[in-house]
Amino acid sequence: MSLQPLLQAALEIRIHTFAAVAALVLGLWQLLRAKGTRGHRLRGWVWAALMAGVSLSSLVINTTCSFGPFSAIHLVTALTLMLLPVGLVAARTHNIPRHARIMTSLYVSALIIAGAFTLLPGRIMHDVAFGTTSKHARCWPR
Repeated sequence: MSLQPLLQAALEIRIHTFAAVAALVLGLWQLLRAKGTRGHRLRGWVWAALMAGVSLSSLVINTTCSFGPFSAIHLVTALTLMLLPVGLVAARTHNIPRHARIMTSLYVSALIIAGAFTLLPGRIMHDVAFGTTSKHARCWPR
């Protein structure tokens, strides 16, 4: 395991990875801790900001492209950007079952499942985790 491939990656990939890892850790803490407390609300706003950062930064990462500069994984980005405000509004309007369902679904789909795809061969996080070195190229010009 070596952080070197990540440290040598483009700035947007480093920002995206930092936000995703922070959201993964903070989200797990949220899921395990008491709900409805001041701390839960504060951590929730930070988590939502991190998730927005993960999603927005993913829009400028185009190393795997199927549709112009985008790939199928960008559908998760669209889903996250649509559902994140809905989940926040659900919390603000005290629709706690809906809030919990949306936020848990976003945690699983956008961080766990999408994150698992970063471990595929040829991806930077695969190289970080397994110590191999692959060529990482953009498929869409800047």
